[in-house]
Parts: sequence; C-alpha cells; structure tokens
Amino acid sequence: MVEVNWTEEALEDLHKIGDYIETESSKFAILTIETLFYSTEILESSPQAGRVVPEFQKNWLRELIRGNYRIVYRIVGKKRIDILTVHHSKRLLSNNPFLQDL
Repeated sequence: MVEVNWTEEALEDLHKIGDYIETESSKFAILTIETLFYSTEILESSPQAGRVVPEFQKNWLRELIRGNYRIVYRIVGKKRIDILTVHHSKRLLSNNPFLQDL
C-alpha cells in the first residue's frame, strides 16, 4: 500500500473550491469536495492509475480527472504519493505557481 499525502496547497485548493461552490449550493459543495478527496483512494493500490500530465511529460507527475478538476500528484517513491494541487480544467495548469518549479 502507498501512503497518499495531501500537501497544504492541495488542501487549500479544496477549501477554495468548496467556498466557491458553496455560494450557490452548500450541499453540492460538500458532495464535490468529498468526491475529489476520496477519489484519490485508488492511488493507494494503483499509484499509476492517473495519466501523465501532458504539459510536463514526466512519468512521476500524474493526474486524475474528476469532473471539471485535475488532481495532480507526484509519485515520490514506492511508498508515498503527494497530492500537489486540485486544479479546475478550464484554467491553464502552467499558471499554477506551485507547479512552475517542476
């Protein structure tokens, strides 16, 4: 089993997404955040389940697509994955400051 570690930046992304959606529907905000958060459980047993992020073309940088969101993660090693960011698919990933140094 692989440990899935959510970075502070990724958790902050979830909070911002929830806050934004909550202005229209708190029920849908909760559903969206739970879906995004728990969809990473597959990585515990299948770390390469996501596709390689096309903008970076690095085998260790992958993403899960869930609805309108890209959950970008880094395979740190055989025992750990870091969730780096949750990014809306309409925005350019290259504009994400957290990923610019990769």
